[in-house]
Amino acid sequence: MLDYARQYGRSCLHPASTCKMGVDDKAVVDPTLKVHGIDGLRVADASIMPNVVCGNTNAATIMIGEKAADLILSEQKIP
Repeated sequence: MLDYARQYGRSCLHPASTCKMGVDDKAVVDPTLKVHGIDGLRVADASIMPNVVCGNTNAATIMIGEKAADLILSEQKIP
C-alpha cells in the first residue's frame, strides 16, 4: 500500500512551508531570508511561509518577493 501511495499519490496544494524561517536549529532561513550557513543565498518563495495560506498562494508569495527586494536593497552600499 505504501508503494502504491508513493507512486500514485498527488497533492492538489501548492508546495509551501517546506523551508522553515527562524533562528532555531530546525530553521533553514533567518528572518532576513538568508540561508543559514550559505553566504549570499536567500530563499524568497512560498516555502518560507509558516503555514499554507487558505487561499491562493500567489499574493502571499508576491509579498515575500517584495520584502526580499526591500531587504536586499537596504543592504546595498550607496557611494
